[in-house]
Amino acid sequence: MGAEVCGAAQTAMGEHLTTVGAEEGYRLWSGEYDRAANPLLAVEMRLLRNRLGPLAGRRFLDAGAGTGRWMKFAASQGARAFGVDLSAPMLEAAGGLGSLVRGDVRRLPFANGTADLAVCSFVLGYVREANDALAELARVAQCVVVSDLHPAAFDAGWTRSFRAKCQVIEIENFRHSLQCPNGFVERWSLDGHFGEPERGIFEAAGKGDAFESLVAIPAVRAVCWQRE
Repeated sequence: MGAEVCGAAQTAMGEHLTTVGAEEGYRLWSGEYDRAANPLLAVEMRLLRNRLGPLAGRRFLDAGAGTGRWMKFAASQGARAFGVDLSAPMLEAAGGLGSLVRGDVRRLPFANGTADLAVCSFVLGYVREANDALAELARVAQCVVVSDLHPAAFDAGWTRSFRAKCQVIEIENFRHSLQCPNGFVERWSLDGHFGEPERGIFEAAGKGDAFESLVAIPAVRAVCWQRE
């Protein structure tokens, strides 16, 4: 199951987790990342795609883009989409998208106000200095949407993990309380749970029993901040 939430079920079954940093984790995961459905990404997409508003003609930054999932979605909606990610193997797995470059969300390689909207999806949980990275996102974008593993899921012991050959790899991550960037106001926030659309992902991975125990815990938190 190529899904970060699988770690919750794996931990319950007593499997050993090997913990690595984000850059090493995504190097190991990059070859398989897009090959299996990920329920966390699925519930996030289901909840957010209609909350971003019209994207046609907007300058859209996919910050921590990985293989360019949100960038590709935004482009399909008519946005002028571009992205950045720190992991060279993930960028390679993206298939050579011309508007996807290597860079760090803590030091974005873009000028002030480059984007109308920046989406930072499942990234800040890997960054110790999350509010510093958020300030950097606010520097380059007029509107910032951040999503990540919900704090309640973190507290419940869910891990950011995947299976690589004969071991389970956990990517080191951190629990944050994000602060509204200076000069911004919160437009909306939401807490997302797994639902029936994600049940099939668990069942296809042979983890249908885990689904019932996980739906009660919010899986994703997303927040949108807009420049005043």
